[in-house]
Amino acid sequence: MSVVHKNQMLEGEVVDLTHEGHGVVKIDAYPIFVPQTLVGERIDYKIIKVKKNFAIGKVITIKKESDARMVPPCDYYDKCGGCQLQHLNYEAQLEMKRNQVVNLFHRKGKLPHVPIHPTVGMDHPWFYRNKSQIPVGGEKQQVEMGYYRQRSHHIINMDQCLIQYQAQNGIMRLLRDLLNQYNIAPYQETVHQGLVRHVVIRKGYHSDEIMVTIVINGTELPHTHDIVNALVEAFPQIKSIKININKEKSNVIMGAKSITLYGEETISDSLGELNFKINDKSFYQINVLQTEKLYNIAVNYAGLTGAETVLDAYCGIGTIALSMADRAKHVYGVEVVPEAIEDAKRNAQLNHFNNTTFVAGPAEKVILDWQKQGIRPDVVTVDPPRKGCDNTFIETLNQLEPDKIVYVSCNPSTQLRDIQLLLNKYDLIEVTPVDMFPHTTHVETVALLKRKKSDE
Repeated sequence: MSVVHKNQMLEGEVVDLTHEGHGVVKIDAYPIFVPQTLVGERIDYKIIKVKKNFAIGKVITIKKESDARMVPPCDYYDKCGGCQLQHLNYEAQLEMKRNQVVNLFHRKGKLPHVPIHPTVGMDHPWFYRNKSQIPVGGEKQQVEMGYYRQRSHHIINMDQCLIQYQAQNGIMRLLRDLLNQYNIAPYQETVHQGLVRHVVIRKGYHSDEIMVTIVINGTELPHTHDIVNALVEAFPQIKSIKININKEKSNVIMGAKSITLYGEETISDSLGELNFKINDKSFYQINVLQTEKLYNIAVNYAGLTGAETVLDAYCGIGTIALSMADRAKHVYGVEVVPEAIEDAKRNAQLNHFNNTTFVAGPAEKVILDWQKQGIRPDVVTVDPPRKGCDNTFIETLNQLEPDKIVYVSCNPSTQLRDIQLLLNKYDLIEVTPVDMFPHTTHVETVALLKRKKSDE
């Protein structure tokens, strides 16, 4: 017999937060997850879904508010799925994210003595996203642009998003007006009809240069000349306008082919003292100010003296590798995406480094080829996708035995899993969480591992 039933009205106290930021109320040991509630709050709530091991509730009344509660400044917060924590003040968000990492490493990972530092936050945690991927929907002359409702693909028609740059908000509004003015059909996902699917806007934080990519379910954008002129006149910092062709029936945003309609193939930006060229498909960190802090932590963990060989696996366009290059003897980067490696090579030239080597291919294979050539890294840095490192790569890392491993992660759960496979030969020294995405539940972490001494 279930502890609760659907539509039941209950009262309780929130005792915990999930990694998704939902409040947890417990009846005996049975958890009920109630979104937009905070620890210590006394609430009336309604059961809306019942499962064997948990239930989901909807808050009706907050009888006693947490001191950490704040009024969300965004008009769309109660509908939009982009942010989850605007009702929690920023200091409490940082502490919540640290607690997530502590729970993972100290409790689940059984590594209670590893220092977990305070979460590195932002001074001004708004308007920080340098890349916007904005869905387009609705009907002719009633085009909708904005972000999806929570757990759906229903677009909320927005005038602004408080975590993307203000220029992106202005371009979004102008493009919506232009699509309406020229009667250009938005894409309708359910029937795979209509033309404009997404608008992807990238902006250099330091350079102020903007790239606009219009993703279309076709090969041509009507009224190209008028649309380009209107955009550039209103936003002269636009340096590139492209169309990207995506005629696939899928949720993948970008297609394989892009065509430049105006300006340059790339825009530029900088991280610290380094300059980068960014195209429409480059992987480039979303939050430049926080990325600079994250890379400084990674460089400090590496402790380079100028004599070390560094290997950067999952190197992308070379951002971490090049951050290490002026402090290392030589930096090797490997990445499975060939286009990213070409970007990395160009970025090395752009920054006048001649002590870097970038190769495309699976990390575990390329590294073993380098090993056969007598190349042994002193420090390995990794920044894998959310799924973490490939098992074969971890085995290769154990075989290589570098002195230090600096592991940057956008998913601490898979980071912990990978680190546990290294603990026979390595000690986990410390972990620093970094808040790359304020007002969301995401947290990045930088971990330092050192090889155990042979006499231990």
